[in-house]
Amino acid sequence: MQKTIHVFGSLNMDLVCRTPRLPQPGETILGTDFATGQGGKGANQAVAAARLGAATAMVGRVGKDDFGQQLIQGLQSAGVDAGGVVVDGNAPTGVAAIAVDDAGTNTIVVVPGANGQVNNEDVDRLTAQLQSGDILLLQFEVPLAAAIAAAKAARARGVTVIVDPAPARRDLPADFFTSVDVLTPNQVESSQLTGMPVTDIPTATKAARQLVKQGIGTVIVKLGEQGAVVATADDTFHQPALPVKAVDTVAAGDAFNGGLAVALAEGMALAEAAQFATAVAAASVMVPGAQASMPERSRVAALQTGLEYR
Repeated sequence: MQKTIHVFGSLNMDLVCRTPRLPQPGETILGTDFATGQGGKGANQAVAAARLGAATAMVGRVGKDDFGQQLIQGLQSAGVDAGGVVVDGNAPTGVAAIAVDDAGTNTIVVVPGANGQVNNEDVDRLTAQLQSGDILLLQFEVPLAAAIAAAKAARARGVTVIVDPAPARRDLPADFFTSVDVLTPNQVESSQLTGMPVTDIPTATKAARQLVKQGIGTVIVKLGEQGAVVATADDTFHQPALPVKAVDTVAAGDAFNGGLAVALAEGMALAEAAQFATAVAAASVMVPGAQASMPERSRVAALQTGLEYR
């Protein structure tokens, strides 16, 4: 029976302004371009998994507005079951207002909107969908209490729980880690969770091992172009990144997590799954945008076999 990848998390509309430089407080300047893009870490990961061919279902909230409808339609067009996405009449759809200058520096203001209203009702809807052997992807762009409840409910049902601890949190309860099968922090999040600087492979290895000692089965520290460090109680290894030319690294971590979930759902061993997830992330950085950059399976296969990606 095919395993389903469930995603419990955020849906945002990204509003991106490009400008020669970022404005100073109180200053108005003219921008050069504007675009909207479908995002939110939860929705990004759902689209990533679905584009790779997995049965994928999303649980979350949007507002009763045009952005919300666009986000739901975007999930559906990617092949995601969006039946678990509630239209909340009391809050707007979450947005991220992003300004990017010519040097690539950005400022981001995120307004959670309906994402901030996710609660135990949503956890109950998720729980009703879960089957033993399925996989759950979690992030922290919805209220922490709801994310923790979702992890515990999934673990009790025999579901593999993969957590992307982003945005970084300092207030995670100690018992949260007992509900996590795989934790996938980046460098910043690893530093927040361990209290040690994480800048390279050796420091990432040390941080990953420390997190494993806290009770997490598998820790994967994502290092961007340096690849990833994978640690379990029995083994630690480095997975190199693929040498591609990055155009836009937005949502590369979400692509990685979506790829990892698909690989594990298909029964790949951890080392093979990490390699596959790295290839998915590499394919994503070659295309601009968040959900727009999530690759089809054929693109990932082309990278893995050394063929030129077009």
